[in-house]
Amino acid sequence: MVSFILALVILFFGFAVYGRLTEKIFAPDDRKTPAVELNDGVDYMPIKKWKAVLIQLLNIAGTGPIFGALMGACFGPVVFLWIVLGSILGGAVHDYMSGMISERNSGASIAQLSGKYLGKPAMYIMRAFSVLLLLLTGTVFITSPANLIANMTPKALSGSFWIAVILIYYVLATLLPIDKLIGKLYPFFGIVLIVMAVSISGAMIFLPDYNIPEIKLENLHTNGLPIWPYMFVTVACGAISGFHSTQSPMMAKCITSEKHGRYVFYGAMILEAVIALVWAAAGIAFYGETSLLNAAITENGQSGTVYEICRKMLGGAGGVLAVIGVVACPITSGDTAFRSARLILAEWTGLDQKSIRNRLVITVPLLSVGAVLTQLDFNVLWRYFSWSNQTLAMIALWVSTSYLMQNSKNCRYSLITAIPGVFMSAVSMTYILMAKEGFRLSSSVAYPVGIVFAVSLFAVYAVFLSKARR
Repeated sequence: MVSFILALVILFFGFAVYGRLTEKIFAPDDRKTPAVELNDGVDYMPIKKWKAVLIQLLNIAGTGPIFGALMGACFGPVVFLWIVLGSILGGAVHDYMSGMISERNSGASIAQLSGKYLGKPAMYIMRAFSVLLLLLTGTVFITSPANLIANMTPKALSGSFWIAVILIYYVLATLLPIDKLIGKLYPFFGIVLIVMAVSISGAMIFLPDYNIPEIKLENLHTNGLPIWPYMFVTVACGAISGFHSTQSPMMAKCITSEKHGRYVFYGAMILEAVIALVWAAAGIAFYGETSLLNAAITENGQSGTVYEICRKMLGGAGGVLAVIGVVACPITSGDTAFRSARLILAEWTGLDQKSIRNRLVITVPLLSVGAVLTQLDFNVLWRYFSWSNQTLAMIALWVSTSYLMQNSKNCRYSLITAIPGVFMSAVSMTYILMAKEGFRLSSSVAYPVGIVFAVSLFAVYAVFLSKARR
């Protein structure tokens, strides 16, 4: 219990202190934002700060900090450390820099920013890579809510039926101006996500039936998966996520002051970390042992596990919250995933998005591919999503590092993104070498190769830093 409370305190302290440091290094000013200068009534539109925070939270969260945190909790309470430190030092910095650099570049996508700060080859690679990630994200967040709704409705309304319904909603959310559906629905569901986390926290703290164990530096995963690098990839959205760098430009087009950035980008990630921490603790406290938690996820799936925890901890109200959470929250990340993909493809093709016809030209093929991908196994999709997610985070951190080297008053400040960039480089390379969906190499090969890869990138960075300081 003490570890859990302390972790929550550190997260809020991180926002107040490290968030301000990150903001100071970026140095926001009073210039006009793209929402004001480029207002097109579709994607570039002024949005109030509080609403932008809640929309950003739903953009980046969905069920990511719930599902990922529960699977990460299978490693034991050691996951608390990664959620807290990963979010403060990595994830929130990543989100802030991605959003604010985009804002400084007229709301450009992470692919476009990669081309500007890492070179044109990086832009072409990132265009393909980020669109693929967004397709995987959108698809992952179609199948899980569709299957849950199918289990709760008459058999005639199958999972395929609900997939079709969700896809129709995605068409509308992708096409319509951001204030029509997203601007109206997201603040409400953002509040629901927060209420779920607060309610579960209260049940764990005040009900005698549940015990949150203290942090132990040991691996309790019953399937024998090593903490490095699997836990760091599994938690994904609850600590650091490249998916966020594809979503942050959406609010970069809508904030009305650069000084709102710490709340909208850094703050939303800290809120997501709080949600992830709560669900990691709930998984362990509710089932008592990581073996039982792992068995529940295997048997009932992530959605079923969330529903069981909410219903038994909070009663009928918890069941309602769970349904809203595991149905609405993934859908509200899936729709913005496809919307972000539309915007990246619009940059790529040069199609003006003021025209509904041009939006349709991109949206219909995009969602058609998503519909085909829903036929694949959810667990396989999640594994590929998790790795590509962390790899994109690695690249976004190096983009941010390059930006800071070129634009900050002291190029050494770029260490704030270079250090987590090195760490995520080691995670991504080691994982793809070891994982079933990768090269399936032994740890004796993957570990040293991952370290050499990360050290090599840091060496390249050190050379450029030395030149920049002359």
